[in-house]
Amino acid sequence: MSVILTLLAALLATGACAYHRSSLRTWTIITTAATLLVGLVAHAPWTMLILLIVEALIEVPLLLVDFRRRTISAPLLKLFAGVTPKLSDTEQTALEAGTVGFEGELFSGKPDWTELLKQPKPELSTEERAFLDGPAEELCAMIDDWQITHELADLPPHVWEFIKKNKFFGMIIPKRYNGLEFSALAHSAVLQKLSTMSATVASTVAVPNSLGPAELLLHYGSEEQKNHYLPRLAVGEEIPCFALTGTYAGSDATSIPDFGIVCKQVVDGVETVGIRFTFEKRYITLAPVATVVGLAFRMYDPEHLLGETEDLGITLALLPRSTPGLEIGRRHLPLNVPFQNGPVRGKGIFAPLSVLIGGPKMAGHGWRMLVEVLSVGRAISLPSSATGAVRAAVASVGAYARMRKQFGLAIARFEGVEEALARIGGLAYATAALSRSTAAAVDRGEKPAVTSAIAKYHATEWGRAVAGDAMDVLGGKGVQLGPKNYAGRAWQGVPIAITVEGANIMTRSLMIFGQGAIRCHPYVLREMQALSIADRGEQLKTFDRLLFGHLGFGLSNAVRSFAMGLTGSRLGETAGDAYTRRYYRKLDRYSAALALCADVFMGVLGGKLKFKEKLSARLGDVLSYLYIASAMLKNYEDNGRPEADRPLLAWAFHECVWRMQMALDGAVRNFPVRPIGWLLRVLVFPFGRREVPPSDRLGRRVAALITAPGEARDRLIKGIYLTPTPNNTIGRMTALLPDVIAAEPVERKFLKALKAGQFKTHDYLEQLAEAQQAGVVGASEYELLKRVREAVFEFISVDDFESRELCAAVARDATVEARAA
Repeated sequence: MSVILTLLAALLATGACAYHRSSLRTWTIITTAATLLVGLVAHAPWTMLILLIVEALIEVPLLLVDFRRRTISAPLLKLFAGVTPKLSDTEQTALEAGTVGFEGELFSGKPDWTELLKQPKPELSTEERAFLDGPAEELCAMIDDWQITHELADLPPHVWEFIKKNKFFGMIIPKRYNGLEFSALAHSAVLQKLSTMSATVASTVAVPNSLGPAELLLHYGSEEQKNHYLPRLAVGEEIPCFALTGTYAGSDATSIPDFGIVCKQVVDGVETVGIRFTFEKRYITLAPVATVVGLAFRMYDPEHLLGETEDLGITLALLPRSTPGLEIGRRHLPLNVPFQNGPVRGKGIFAPLSVLIGGPKMAGHGWRMLVEVLSVGRAISLPSSATGAVRAAVASVGAYARMRKQFGLAIARFEGVEEALARIGGLAYATAALSRSTAAAVDRGEKPAVTSAIAKYHATEWGRAVAGDAMDVLGGKGVQLGPKNYAGRAWQGVPIAITVEGANIMTRSLMIFGQGAIRCHPYVLREMQALSIADRGEQLKTFDRLLFGHLGFGLSNAVRSFAMGLTGSRLGETAGDAYTRRYYRKLDRYSAALALCADVFMGVLGGKLKFKEKLSARLGDVLSYLYIASAMLKNYEDNGRPEADRPLLAWAFHECVWRMQMALDGAVRNFPVRPIGWLLRVLVFPFGRREVPPSDRLGRRVAALITAPGEARDRLIKGIYLTPTPNNTIGRMTALLPDVIAAEPVERKFLKALKAGQFKTHDYLEQLAEAQQAGVVGASEYELLKRVREAVFEFISVDDFESRELCAAVARDATVEARAA
């Protein structure tokens, strides 16, 4: 027994030091002291002596730094250099672009939650609020999405003019160039409001403020280019598009076959050095109406007119539409969401060097420029539009489920519908927090390469899930297209958001963990960078420090993961209040588990891991859900820890944690080296998988929140267009909802009398009049039921058409005639 106690003391001391990430010197002192103390108390001198000798054999070489470098680090440096995969130019550029924010803490295995909670609460300025309450509201009031999508396949002229006049295209352009110079948070808020009314309008506004000429010019353009283009772009005098995707290169943008050859040509009698372009692009948003075309191409200088390099690499240019030979093709039609989109072509087009963004000095830097700008644009455009759509689903479907009756009950009372409503509410809460978090990161000056990919993927995927649930609840109401249908076009357009700005399959399987594992890891990128240090002595010194820091980091994460798994994440100091502290502890546990698995996967599989896309995708899921859960907790804190929001937070948090668990389980279960997989399972899941999805009871509470007016529902739908104008069905439904709920107890009295056979007629209004005469309902109650019945009829009705009306040309002509009249 004394032997076991002594061994246990040494192991516990080592584990405690690893858990708390003590230094090597501290570990030596504590383990030695623990071994001596317990060995003497337990009367186990021989065991104590053997353990002290073993500890000395381990500790002394590690503490003798010069000896350690020569005998341990030097051979491992040579091995590391041999097995480290060479990064492609694409990967290298992607890693060097952008910054790391709080996601780095999540990869640490021991997040410092004070770093998250001390971030300032994102707030709109007075000017930004005025724009949302003014021009953004006015624009929403002008939108007729049925006219846009079915009759015109375009925005009406007066909507185009309003967008330009009020500088919706200039939200990111500084005021010195006549733009609005809005924050990313305001940019996001505008897109959320517009997406409530029309995905076509939201897309039209989003693109010039995202990956496009304005953003590229701001960061890389010459002063002459900025002064010429930016004021014109801000007021819509110039309409931009950016041509990246081609027939033979989509996501693999560095393989684009489009090229430009540096050459000389006589222009207006003057020999001019320029570029002869050949390209064929497709899926280019705003191309059909663009006046200036941004172009990504590969630049070659075979005559060495610019220098010694022949293949200069990916380069970006701005071509005016008037450039001779530039062809804007016919329009694409993206799933009946008719934002302007089409192909752009050119063959042998000549343009001067001045068309290069930033001038000749930026030749060959195009991929880096794109990656840096795309990380910002990806963080705002699609996550914001998806957030607006899911908020609108909460408002509309929540109200509809309370208005629509079946079997004498609101359909919100049926458990099957309740389950869908809970998903809509919970995922909307998570999506809104995610979108807000990434916008805030941009406003703090970050270029969030990893978290923008997380936001794009999960916001659009959850948008797809919510759209599906909305259609299920609406049933036939959602299927029949027409002016009264507020969900059908959103459902049709879901695959667009899934596909653009990095297809979701690629984003999940290649980008999130592929970039996150190296960028966010506290050691991996620095270890790889150490290989490029020219001075061998300095290289070994740097690598030694990083190597043993990394080994201690890995051991700590193994101990932390196992210990928190054993205790069910119930121990340790962490952030939060009495309600949320348990949530922070769960995130601590899964942060350690992710860091442990990432180290083991990278260490064992090496360069092969990037070809194991399903494993990478699952680890990326864990990082994503950690980030989303932390964004929700920050949002909860920023809102003053509202008790009313707790069901929403709880549902979304448990969903994230359950998905984290399943992703880790899938990664470990499919790890190709089975013995290591078994060991990881013991460390990560010592008692098996214990997390569960949100309970039915919790789902019922969420469904109740989104189907009745209240502060939690108001926060969840805040920022979308809710003014009850004639064109805004969702706004009018929301305004009616209090009356619908007030009418329910009155309706129950009425139905009870109806079942008792008290009425002689069969018409509803006549029965209602009988009920009033019989004293079943009072005069005010009669008026309430009558008013609600008439109002609800509009919201549960569907459209019908003459056959000829369904011809878009006929509908368009009728619209034109009506406007003329």
